[in-house]
Order: sequence, then structure tokens, then C-alpha cells
Amino acid sequence: MSQSTATLPSTPSFSLHGLRALISGASRGLGLAAAAALAQAGARVSLIALDQKGLEQAASLFAEGGFPVETHALDLQNTKKVKELILNEQPFDILVNNAGTNHPQHFFDVEEEVYDRIVDLNLRATFFLSQAVAKRMSGASKQGSIINISSMMGHVAGEKRTVYCASKHGVEGLTKAMALELAAYRIRVNSIAPTFILTEMTKPYLTEELRASIIARTPLGRVGELEDIMGAVVFLASRASCLITGSAIVIDGGWTAV
Repeated sequence: MSQSTATLPSTPSFSLHGLRALISGASRGLGLAAAAALAQAGARVSLIALDQKGLEQAASLFAEGGFPVETHALDLQNTKKVKELILNEQPFDILVNNAGTNHPQHFFDVEEEVYDRIVDLNLRATFFLSQAVAKRMSGASKQGSIINISSMMGHVAGEKRTVYCASKHGVEGLTKAMALELAAYRIRVNSIAPTFILTEMTKPYLTEELRASIIARTPLGRVGELEDIMGAVVFLASRASCLITGSAIVIDGGWTAV
């Protein structure tokens, strides 16, 4: 009787050892959590944020955990400075576009400067940072991963969030279009679309009334925590997701499934 030569397949590695990762909006909140997840998986991380003091505090946290980091205080809306930074750095393997903002207002009350501030940071800055990083990835023949932190509001709508929704729907469209164009260079592009996550940015808006409303609309019955997005970041950055591009991981407790 002949013996079978079949073997069990091996799970692709989630390890990011030897890879370099750049995270924007990384001094706090989702960006800090994403950077921590990547560092804990073995990547060497670089943090970008506008707030120098916040970056210093974040770097101290990483140092306490035994993770060396680089920090860059930079206005991502200054495209010239963004391009200079990326050109002066070794090519990155991973990019997490997290920098973003929101200013909830009724549609009638939105003024041009508010519109411009939200769209410029949430969409325009994501576009041009991705462009600069992807060019360097392709030039170095790296099989890179770009992860855009979007929102479930990039898939549905919310009151007093017309501009934010427009920007995040734009990020979802950008993710798919980038994935299509960058596939030839072995660069994958995906998005993570969280529900309301409890962060420093969202705390001022998370009234008891809003919290109750979120819980009522969420089948899993709770507001999101920073840890809820960390596994998805590592997954999309790693070889475990090597055939996934142009997709969105919606981390919303079932909100958009209803």
C-alpha cells in the first residue's frame, strides 16, 4: 500500500520582522494603536503627526515597551514636505494612512473652511502620501501593503457628517482605484472601516445619548475600543493577506449588516 505524500498547508506568517512601517496621525488614538500593533508584530515603525509634543509622548511609550521608533513632525497637507520626507527615507514596506479629522455639523451649517479642512486631510493627504510612498516601494521592487483607515461612514451615512461621509466614501473609492493601478507593482491596498471607536478625538462627541444610540444600532452591543482594530492592521500588513487587495474590513459590530 503506497503512503500518501500529501502534507498539511502552512499558515502564512503574520510576522512583520524586517519590515519598515510608516503610520500617519500616529501620536494618539487609532494611529498610535496601529503603530503599536505593527511594532508588536516585529515591524520597525515611523510615526508622522502634526503634534511634536504628542509624538514625543508616543515615542516614550514605545521606548518603554522596548520598541525603537522614528518620529516626524509634519503637516501632511504640505505635499512638498511630504515628498521630501519620503525621498530622504529608505523605502517603506507598509503604510497606514490614519491621519484624519471630523467636525460634526448640520449640512446647512457647513462652511467652506470646514469642508476644505476635512477633505484635505482625510482624502487629499491620503492620496499624496500614498503616491510618494508607493513610488518608493515600486522603485525598490517591494511587495508593499497600504492600509487606509476609513470609517463605516465610508459605507453608510450619518447625521451631521455630510463632509466626513463624503471624504470617507472617497477614501473607499481611492482604495479600490489604487489597488487596481498598483497591483502590477505587487503593492496591495486595502481599507479598515471602523465604527465609533473610543479615542481622544471621539470622547467629546460621545454623549450618553449618542452612546446609547450606537449600542442600539450595533448588534454586538458596544462601542469600539482601540484594540478592536489592531488585529486587522497586522493581518493586512502581513503575508497572511497576500491575495487581498481593493477590499475593506468593516469593524462595526454588525452596524452595516442590518
